Amino acid sequence: MKKVTGIGGILFKSKDPNAMNEWYKTHLGLETTPYGTSFEWRESEDPNKKGLTQWAPFSETTKYFEPSEKDFMINYRVDNLEALVEELKKENVTILDAIETYDYGKFIHILDLEGNKIQLWEPID
Repeated sequence: MKKVTGIGGILFKSKDPNAMNEWYKTHLGLETTPYGTSFEWRESEDPNKKGLTQWAPFSETTKYFEPSEKDFMINYRVDNLEALVEELKKENVTILDAIETYDYGKFIHILDLEGNKIQLWEPID
């Protein structure tokens, strides 16, 4: 089973997310919104399928990255989240919550070996 298929997003803490968005917009040309920006790309195996990678600054006081003490969280794209979660449970990986489904995909959070919170995302293409 192929597990991770790519990077879905880079999420990080910032003293002033709005100023950070504006700086990247002004100096590097990112088309930012209050949620950061999405980079659109095409899958190499099927160029008709689009993918997204999210870049998003969060407030430095966010609790969203807890229980990790790091200032960042990586979102990984996966193919079959339910099957992967079952496999991770058997491997005693710490799973922080239940799978949540939105109109743009399914999500769950886990911890890696050093306690970094990781977001797994099965996109709905």
